[in-house]
Amino acid sequence: MGARANQRVAENRCDRSRFPLLLARKEFVVKTLLTPEQLSDGVERLAAEIGAYYRDRPLTLIGVLTGSVVMIADLMRRLELPLKIGFVQASSYRGQDTQPGSLAIHADFLPDLHGQDVLVVDDIFDTGRTLSRLVLDIKIFGAASVRSAVLLRKHGRREVGLEPDHVGFEIPNEFVVGYGLDYDNAYRNLPYVAALEASELTPLK
Repeated sequence: MGARANQRVAENRCDRSRFPLLLARKEFVVKTLLTPEQLSDGVERLAAEIGAYYRDRPLTLIGVLTGSVVMIADLMRRLELPLKIGFVQASSYRGQDTQPGSLAIHADFLPDLHGQDVLVVDDIFDTGRTLSRLVLDIKIFGAASVRSAVLLRKHGRREVGLEPDHVGFEIPNEFVVGYGLDYDNAYRNLPYVAALEASELTPLK
């Protein structure tokens, strides 16, 4: 399950940096969990692990919109494999919600998956309900094999039997933004991953 690519986040948990969150028009003090350098190293490790597993076999990457777009862009450029790319939209959070709700999946941007080796790429493994449902659906579409890769796995939140096959980092049970992850569709462009405090999870103006 990607043990060698798995890196616990401990060294930065007490690092607090101030930065302007311009989309929110105010400043927050946040905990930096992963720096840009750590993220780059983590994606490099994932690419090496995935490349070693598939060797020279053609691979179809399916990114889960919208949180995976930064990760999949970095990951695909590090994979020396014949690649196809597709996307699927699966959402269980809405707006300022921080607890998952009912799951909606839209597969309009999927390529033909029949007979393909597929790797589902997502930003974060939280309860696991989204990834579990996606893996089942893609198998129904006729994929020859379906595996999964996530940048982050949140500690103590899993509600399903599925475990991701490739994991970049373990993180504590906190609400995180940056590197594609959002709060109310903001902060995706931050080059690092940071945790927002509960008091900061208020409607953005």
